[in-house]
Parts: sequence; C-alpha cells; structure tokens
Amino acid sequence: MAAKRTRTAAAALAVSAVGLLAAGCTDGSDAQAGTGAPPGISTQATGKVSGTPDTMSVVLGVQTQAPDAAGALQDNANRANALIDTMKEKGVRAEDIQTSGLSVQPTYDPNSSAITGYQVTNQVTATVHDVSAAGGLIDAAAAAAGDAVRVQQTSFSIADDSDLRAQARADAVRQAQAQARQIAEAAGVGLGEVRSITEVPATGPAPYPGAALDRAPSTPIEPGSQELTVSVAVVYDID
Repeated sequence: MAAKRTRTAAAALAVSAVGLLAAGCTDGSDAQAGTGAPPGISTQATGKVSGTPDTMSVVLGVQTQAPDAAGALQDNANRANALIDTMKEKGVRAEDIQTSGLSVQPTYDPNSSAITGYQVTNQVTATVHDVSAAGGLIDAAAAAAGDAVRVQQTSFSIADDSDLRAQARADAVRQAQAQARQIAEAAGVGLGEVRSITEVPATGPAPYPGAALDRAPSTPIEPGSQELTVSVAVVYDID
C-alpha cells in the first residue's frame, strides 16, 4: 500500500509540473480552463520568413494656392489630372489609381485674421506592380505636377504572400512541437496527440513602410526585404 501511494503521489506531481510549465507557454486564452478538460501541454510559437516586396504604394499630394478658392481648385485639378495622366502613360492601371483627401482651406495674414487666399490639397495614391520602374514614375509625376507635388508616403508589400505564409506557418508548428517535447521531457511524461492548433491573428500592419521621398533626379527605390510572421497556439494531450 505504501508503494502504491508513493507511485500515485509521483504521478500527481508530474501532472502538476506539466501544468505549471504549460502555463508559462500559453497566452492565457486556453479553452480548457474551467471546463474540466484533462491536463494538457500548451505552447505558442511564431514562424518567420523573409521575401522581396514586388508591389509599391505611393501617395502623392498636389498642393496649390490662389487668391480665390475657384482659382486654387482649378489649378489643383489641372495639375492632379496631369499627374494622373502621366501615371497612366507610365503603365499604372486606372484601377490602381485613387484620389482622396480633397481639402480647401483659407490662408491668413500672419499679422491679422484677414484671409489672403485659399489653399487646395488633393492626394493621389498609386499602386505600382513594377517596383523597378517606381523611381521613374515618381520623377515623371513630379514633373507633371511641378512644384505643387508632395511625395507624402511610400510603402512596400508582397502581392501574393501565400507561399511565404505557408512556410512561416509550418515553421511555427515545428517550433511549438519542439517546445512541447521539452516540457514533456522536463515533467517526465509522454507527449500525446495534438488536441488543437489555433493560428493567432496578426496584430501589425502588412505593408512594409518606406521613407517619404523628396523630388530628385532618378529617384532611387529599393524595396529591401519584408519579414512575414505567423503565430500558432498548440495544445497537446499527455500520455
């Protein structure tokens, strides 16, 4: 009877140790908490893979001023249309061009509240699928809009990242499995079958930010590399 009680106590300690180790690897959302599910080993891991961006998004602003609002609007429209026409001539598809942020604001004399004129701003966002041609596109667009152009933002992305995400996902699962084996070995128990696998939703933005660019001859565009991550939470049974 004494030997039997000793074996029972040892088994209980092993299960308790697994529970403590597993708690350190879970995100706190384990579905088994409070449900009466048998003890398991929970792990979470993130797989990472790098790829070269093949798509660029550029936001170009057009800013004009005139003594009256109508004049500022007309000048802005002429320059924005010239910019858009140039983009299309350079191969950017109509569905990849979007205008936004049209604004008409009065300008004031710095020494009084008198209105001195009006300022009009408009934004043109273009999605470029040939990153190697993006520098020439920006130069041509800047020339079309003249001194009214403002290069406000650039960002890079990968049009089809499904293969890269599959690699990152597989890497995350392998890492989670390795962690679970380490926990089971440390607790002196066997690692059982997979009880559940959950992909943890990404919290960060997809596009890779690029620096705002000033107008310059032969504007250089270097997409660099972009890191993709996939996180998974895995729960294993205990043998």
